Amino acid sequence: MSIVTPKYRAFRGSILHFLADPGESENEQAYAYFADGLMLVKDGLVDAVGDYVALASDLPANTVITDYSGKLIMPGFIDTHIHFPQTDIIAAPGTQLLDWLERYTFPAESRFDNEAHATEVAEFFLDELLRNGTTTALVFGSVHRASIDAFFTVAEQRKLRMVAGKVLMDRHSPEYLRDTPDTGFADSAALIERWHGLGRLGYAITPRFAITSSDQQLARAGELALAYPQVHIHSHLAENHDEVAWVARLFPWSRSYLDVYDHFGLLREGAVYAHCIHLDEEDRKRMVDSGATAAFCPTSNLFLGSGLFDLAGARDASMRVGIATDVGGGTSFSLLQTLGASYNVAQLRGYTLSPLLAFYMITLGNARSLGLDQHIGNFAVGKEADFVVLDPDATPLLARRMQSATSLAERLFLWMIMGDDRAISATYVLGNLAHSSTETIQHA
Repeated sequence: MSIVTPKYRAFRGSILHFLADPGESENEQAYAYFADGLMLVKDGLVDAVGDYVALASDLPANTVITDYSGKLIMPGFIDTHIHFPQTDIIAAPGTQLLDWLERYTFPAESRFDNEAHATEVAEFFLDELLRNGTTTALVFGSVHRASIDAFFTVAEQRKLRMVAGKVLMDRHSPEYLRDTPDTGFADSAALIERWHGLGRLGYAITPRFAITSSDQQLARAGELALAYPQVHIHSHLAENHDEVAWVARLFPWSRSYLDVYDHFGLLREGAVYAHCIHLDEEDRKRMVDSGATAAFCPTSNLFLGSGLFDLAGARDASMRVGIATDVGGGTSFSLLQTLGASYNVAQLRGYTLSPLLAFYMITLGNARSLGLDQHIGNFAVGKEADFVVLDPDATPLLARRMQSATSLAERLFLWMIMGDDRAISATYVLGNLAHSSTETIQHA
């Protein structure tokens, strides 16, 4: 009988991860920070984390230490809402939501019936996520089953933890992008059976938004949700005033936009609704009671003029809130830049987003929002070793400004206001280097 030797890897640097929501008061019990830390990874999982001096003497024989001294090691960033077929229309000249969909989104998505095209875009899209430190995302595909087969194939090859779904859309959209209630149900069920739970992959039932799905299609989506309670639900909600008004005309029986999804059985644990800008108190309470998550998409909301998400109000109501880039309405793959925009939106609403809360939100907070915190989000022993390495000297200006930073919170604030993809020195997936600012990574 052969004996398999565990594969150990060790990483030295400053290490930060969160244990709980730090709140606005930046509760020090909510995180662990090691100025000179060491993390031991065994077979892709966290085996130990702590002070370097305390752990180094007990390392297994012949363990190689990758030294990131002077840099900050954090759990991989998590994006709660992004569209991979919109990669090539990021920064398409701004109009508001409904016109932007007609002019840019729908034509771009028409190409995703071609699996070769979908594969090429998925490769670039995942490269870009990793380059920006994002190791997990909740991802919209297109209406084409091929788009999700291509996406999951590439993600599984890279051993990434990703959740994605085929769009359901049978009206108020170009004919060439429509499915039907029955074909949408059948394709989604087949994709769930093939991909959900394979490796680190998960599926999301994905009606685009209430406007583009008939009552019959939303009802069939609800049947899927009932048949597959373990999968996510992913859509858009209350992004734009014109959109909200159109939903009210299409569903005159509904109390609100949220009520439409609730009526069809699409509001529960594992449901993630992007935007949620124009909600009332009753909607917020229903979101809380159902366990659903709101994905806050600040760069998209600003770019398309949709409105300012009320982060303080959502937190006061105890809503689950994730941070999301929403590419391609969003203007950057970088969750650092997205945090900067989140801070600005909150400021305009009279709320100050603390840096510790911000970084909690894109790590453990977003993992909790997606119900994935048993696997990812912090460095608890046994969790998957997805992590990023942040460089304080990524740009001359950032390096200069960091010299006068006097606390961890101030350094985090500088990364979230001044940081972008250049601040990501390296990204690791299951303890393996997946992106480096100094090396070329070859993917299988």
